[in-house]
Amino acid sequence: MNKNLKILLVGLQASSVDFEKWPELSVEKLEKAFADIIEALTRGGYTAKWCLTDTGETADQKLTESIASFHPDVVVVGAGVRTDPDHYLLFEKIINIIHKRAPQASIAFNTNPFDTIEAIKRWC
Repeated sequence: MNKNLKILLVGLQASSVDFEKWPELSVEKLEKAFADIIEALTRGGYTAKWCLTDTGETADQKLTESIASFHPDVVVVGAGVRTDPDHYLLFEKIINIIHKRAPQASIAFNTNPFDTIEAIKRWC
């Protein structure tokens, strides 16, 4: 495991998630997962930061600012953005912003909030 890397985690704000589509999650579970992921990455020697966005209005600005101020080595795009067909335009926008603003960064994908660390390890 390559430590001392900066990990930018991109996902939806809990308030933007349609929990009818994700019945196994709730605001509380998701926010706990967000905190747990940062804690686990920090314990593992990584520097990690969340970029939690809305579903489109300010997502591009927020991600652009996060990349510019953080300079990530790996960017993880969460399943809530990536796998929901209602968010395919947001996902496309996010990938293009990462490609343009952080071309040196690896891009990783998780399948749920609980396998984020495994996704990062694939690219470190």
